[in-house]
Parts: sequence; structure tokens; C-alpha cells
Amino acid sequence: MIYAAYQSLDDIIAPFRTAALSALAFSPRQSGPFAQANLRNAAIMEMMSRFQLSHERPSFGIHTVRVQNRDVPVTEEVVLDMPFGKLLRFRRDIEAEQPKVLVTAPLSGHFATLLAGTVRTLLRDHDVYITDWKNARDVPRGAGMFGVEDYIAYIIRFMEEIGPGGHILAVCQPCVQALAAVAVMSEERNPATPRSMTLMAGPVDVRESPTKVNELANEKPLSWFRSNVISTVPLRYPGGGRRVYPGFVQLTAFMSMNMERHQSQHRKLYDHLARGEDKEAARIKDFYDEYFAVLDLTEEFYIETIDRVFQKAELATGDLTYRGRKVDPSKILRTALLTVEGGRDDICGIGQTTAAHELCSNLRPHLKRHHLQANVGHYGVFNGRRWDNEIYPVVRNTILAME
Repeated sequence: MIYAAYQSLDDIIAPFRTAALSALAFSPRQSGPFAQANLRNAAIMEMMSRFQLSHERPSFGIHTVRVQNRDVPVTEEVVLDMPFGKLLRFRRDIEAEQPKVLVTAPLSGHFATLLAGTVRTLLRDHDVYITDWKNARDVPRGAGMFGVEDYIAYIIRFMEEIGPGGHILAVCQPCVQALAAVAVMSEERNPATPRSMTLMAGPVDVRESPTKVNELANEKPLSWFRSNVISTVPLRYPGGGRRVYPGFVQLTAFMSMNMERHQSQHRKLYDHLARGEDKEAARIKDFYDEYFAVLDLTEEFYIETIDRVFQKAELATGDLTYRGRKVDPSKILRTALLTVEGGRDDICGIGQTTAAHELCSNLRPHLKRHHLQANVGHYGVFNGRRWDNEIYPVVRNTILAME
């Protein structure tokens, strides 16, 4: 019902967006006595035309990167294409070999492009790959199911494709799966076991400093989530009939936590457009073009994440299994561990990621490091000025030390 209602509403609004775009195309912006009125009208039309969500992955927009004092071309290359995700490489036009890093992106309602800033910074000194997750509504039902253990399997397969000597960096939600994957690979003595593992603002143990997000995940039984937020993909899409947690539901939840800020930003956007301040308006539009690009999750992945990560904290309690076998982080002996947390993170509380150090009990002290970044929230841990200038150097040095 949720998806059908959303789709019906979007179908009703679509002609109005089209009309606004048409009017905008012919809206005069010349100087003269009516210039200000024309700008205001154009601003109204543009705001109306933007009243929509996208369900397709935006571009990462990374075409060049500064490497050793020169601008180097960057091209996106699909290294491995699997039913629910691709291994994407950002190939740089340089001959020198640099550390290979797999960035594991969250599967939580947005595309991997949310980490474009993270990737752009890493590309200065690394050969970067990323988990490019597909929108579940576009994956045919014949592809089967995709749950938490499948995510772990994908990480292992991607690391094997990258080959020996790689590193892994997990952002937010997949810190649990990344740690589990490294534990499994270490126990099996997989040649592609990462040399270092960076876990950034992830819910390794949600019992530490619970946040509003943790409380919301625990205040309802799983049956409530199945009944109220899981819906069926309309038949018009390739994944028609698949049960999913819709990305637009997750976006609504995210926005409700900071609704005043989002309203304020859209008022600023209108004001910039109405004054002809295109550069200032573009910054806000670029952010929301990414933020409003939503991705559906399979029912099983969403429900298992609520159950196994947020309600039972299975990794922290030692109860997490992978393919019928207990996941044991104490088997990690040679992979350096770096954990990063934000002092003002209201999504993942302080101590939730650091818990990985206790779990990796047989890892020698010189292979462990923790970085607490003061005065940054969740997003600031992996994007923005402090990520670039203060957190990234710690990540880079950890990786370099294991080369």
C-alpha cells in the first residue's frame, strides 16, 4: 500500500512538474523594470519542478583528481557486476602503484554517491574501489534474496576481485559487515584478507551510548516494521513484486529528524533563485539532487539489520553467524584496525565503533588505533573540511603503515 500510494501521488504531481519545466524554459530573465518579477516567477517554477525524488544513481562527478601536483583524469570502471551491486573502480591515469582501498558504502536508502567526497579525497593517494549498490526495485525477483550475510559475502567477493594487499574502509552501517567479512577471511586465511580495516562511525555495538536512531529501532517489534514500512514494488518496475523497504520512507525518517534545517535550506534556495544568485543556489541544489536520490532495500536486508544489528547486537555479543558458523573477530591477527568517531554524532554514539577494539582481542596493540574527531557530526566524519584536513591524514597513515 505504501508504494502504491506514493506512486499514485507522484503520477498526479508529474504533469505539474512538466508544466513548470516548460514555463521555466520560456521564462524571460532580461534586465528592465520586470526583471525582478521575472526572477521570482522563474524561482517559483524551478521550485515546483524540483518537487520530486530520483530513483536512479546520480553521477559521482569525479573526473579529475590532484595527484602529486598535477591534475589526473579519472574514469569509472565496473570491475565486477553482481545482481545486487557492482564493484566500481575509479581508474586514474597514472603509472605508479598506490594502495588499493575498498570503500564499503551504506545500504540505507541512498546510493553510494553519498560518499563521493570521501572517494575524491582518498583518490589523492590511493587506488579506490567502492561497493556500488543497486536499487532493489530494479533487481528482478529471479535474482533471489539479499540479506546481511549476503552483504558480507559481497565484501569478501569484492576483496578477492581486488586481490591480495588491499585495504578496506567502511562508513556507517556496513562497519558490522566489514568487520565480519575480515574476521571470516582471517579465519580462512584468505589471501585477499585486507591489510588494514578502517571503521568510521558504525554501529558495531549499539548498546554503547544509544542514540535516537537506536531507540527507534528498539521500540517496536519486528512484526511492526514488516507491517508498517515494508511494501511491494509496483509491477511497472523490473523488480515488480519484490518486497522492499522503500528509500522514500527512509528519506522521510531522515528529514523528520532535521525538518527545520531542510525547510530553512529550501527557503534559502528560493531566495537565491529569486535574486539571480545562481552560484549560491547551485550549491544547495547539488546537495539535494544527491539527498533526494533514493534507493530501496530488500525486505530481508532491512529486517535483518533491525534484528541482528540494532536489536540483538549480534556481532558485539558473539552471536553473529555467517553461513551457519560463528563470526569470531578474535581471529583477526594481521589486519590493522583504525576506528573513527565524531564527537557530535547523533546517529552513531561515541563508543559504538570503538567496541571493535575489544572484539579484535588478539590483535596486537601496535595494530590498533582510535581517532575521536571533536565537533563533527555523523556526516562530518567522512565528508567536509575536517575529514579532508584532520581525519583523512590518520586514515592515510594507517594504510601506509601496512604497505
